Amino acid sequence: MSRGLPLLVAFIALRPLTGCAAVDSISALEKAAATRPAAGIMDNSFLVEEAYNQEPGVVQHILNVAHSVTRHRGPDDREWDFAFTQEWPFLSQTHQLSFTLPYALVESGGRSQDGINDISLHYRYQVLLETERTPAFAPSFSLILPTGNAANGFGDDTVGYQINLPLSKIVSDRWTLHANAGVTYLPDVGGHDLVSYNLAASAIYAVTPTFNLMLEAVSNFDDAVNDFDRTERSVSAVISPGARYAFNHSNDAQTVIGIAVPIGITSDAPDYGIFLYASFEHFFFRPKSIVAEK
Repeated sequence: MSRGLPLLVAFIALRPLTGCAAVDSISALEKAAATRPAAGIMDNSFLVEEAYNQEPGVVQHILNVAHSVTRHRGPDDREWDFAFTQEWPFLSQTHQLSFTLPYALVESGGRSQDGINDISLHYRYQVLLETERTPAFAPSFSLILPTGNAANGFGDDTVGYQINLPLSKIVSDRWTLHANAGVTYLPDVGGHDLVSYNLAASAIYAVTPTFNLMLEAVSNFDDAVNDFDRTERSVSAVISPGARYAFNHSNDAQTVIGIAVPIGITSDAPDYGIFLYASFEHFFFRPKSIVAEK
């Protein structure tokens, strides 16, 4: 995946219920949001991975578009990163399978190149559902496939592995917090084994059940092989204020759109950028429990 802005993919924030910390339908989510605005939008973080899997029968399609600018005395470096992600529950909400298809367009030194980056396959296990006192916790494992053209700077020409440990908690009727820590291992990149780390956190305020203000912070500590065949580490940190809005449809589907303005706070990060988000979530089948409710 691109080493520009991370495209990792908020969560189901629900009022805790006796014996159950989540709901099984978007209609039920709307009912919860009527008394707790933070429950109005689910699974829609921008840069910080959340800790809630997809509910049974519900699939989510996500498109991220990130544009970043790094200023120089000569022509500025500009990068467009596109990522399409699909998230599916597997058998139950306990298990989730997903994939990310990335594409990048890079302008550097007055020249431009574009191509597919390394595709990622993800598995996430719901260890904890949120309760009144306990956060949601859903560790994930990703397999990074060498689909990009490493010679042109797209990917690393090796099979990689990534682990993330996201936590999510609704802390009041309007506030939600997320945190994530991860590690990426890329073996035999130019004869070197690369180990990189990522840390992220976010705070989300629900102005209304369908309109949220967001503040995300992400730091990447990336290993790479330099021109002298040595490994070096860059520290790329950004802070990203943004907002998102949800459209709830009559067929229990939900569309969420959002925008953010990532700002680099370390020398290795892009100076500034813009991040666009779009998600569509719907039932691909209705579990018997939901049909019975209707």
